[in-house]
Amino acid sequence: MTGAVALPEAPLTTDGALTVTAVADADAAAWTSFVNSRPDATGYHDWPWRDVIVRTFGHEPVYLAARRDGQVAGVLPLVFIDSRIFGRSLTSLPFLNYGGVLAEDAAAGEALVSAAADLAKARGCLHVELRHIGRQFPMLPARQHKVTMLLTLQGGLWEKLDRKVRNQVRKAQKSNLVAEHGGIELVGDFYTVFTRNMRDLGTPVYARVLFEEVLRAFPDRAALHVVRHEGKPVAAGLTFRTRGTTEVPWASSIRDYNSLCPNHLLYWSIIERALELGCDTLDFGRSTPGEGTFKFKEQWGAQAVPLHWEYKLLPGAEVPNVSPTNPKYRLMIETWKRLPLGVANFLGPHIVGSIP
Repeated sequence: MTGAVALPEAPLTTDGALTVTAVADADAAAWTSFVNSRPDATGYHDWPWRDVIVRTFGHEPVYLAARRDGQVAGVLPLVFIDSRIFGRSLTSLPFLNYGGVLAEDAAAGEALVSAAADLAKARGCLHVELRHIGRQFPMLPARQHKVTMLLTLQGGLWEKLDRKVRNQVRKAQKSNLVAEHGGIELVGDFYTVFTRNMRDLGTPVYARVLFEEVLRAFPDRAALHVVRHEGKPVAAGLTFRTRGTTEVPWASSIRDYNSLCPNHLLYWSIIERALELGCDTLDFGRSTPGEGTFKFKEQWGAQAVPLHWEYKLLPGAEVPNVSPTNPKYRLMIETWKRLPLGVANFLGPHIVGSIP
């Protein structure tokens, strides 16, 4: 496997009976067993994401495990990115909503963060970024600029939805929009919508291979949903299921068709499928409070849950901000919106892979 981390011969951190080491493919079973035992694990702690990121971006995974008396007591999936534009970073996990420390107690968690900081220093990084849902390390600086939006799924949900939402779903259906779901056979349709939407937002697009790798890595948990108008894809989303939650980490629509409400039909079809699979929660994915996507998700009755991105800063470092809300990227975003779609699709994957 390309991009695999070179393992140190000695433990990274040792504190009495607690030892932190980098792990290799041979440790996948022990890692998975620990993750599966933890109710607070996210789907992004699952081992296959390691290979998805390597095969898509070529970045180096640095997965750490804390062991106590030989048994896994905590894990921390990290990815090292060496970018000429954005510098060197160590993130858990880049490109994804969650990640961070998963540990059975505070001692194991703190040992993992300490080992990560040592790695960051050795590799010339300025910080370690830990993407958590709840606050795990109150002593660390944090950004709380994003939320995830959760909707409780239950029988009779249609009648409980806001009347405006129901009307917009019906409008989509009466406008001859149709929804379908499937696997990798729909990736071309999904990517057609995704690339157009990302260009229109002024955001460099991920390579198509990312979504192909996700679908291959999780054939029973990842799916694509596509809404068509007269056969043409106009809205699409990728869903990822973990336990009783269906998440929508990536979704897009073509704004030319907004008047037909394709997004409403897309999300209603995702909800129907999640209910069929026995899920009790829909995670709409992360949003910025007050922005358009946040308000759209709020219409469905979804509740905002704050996310906490915590930072272990090395001396002299500041909390980073490489988000589109940073004013220094405004000109770049406006320029990107004006690029021909083919140019944006060619350049995008070369740039976005360096942005955690």
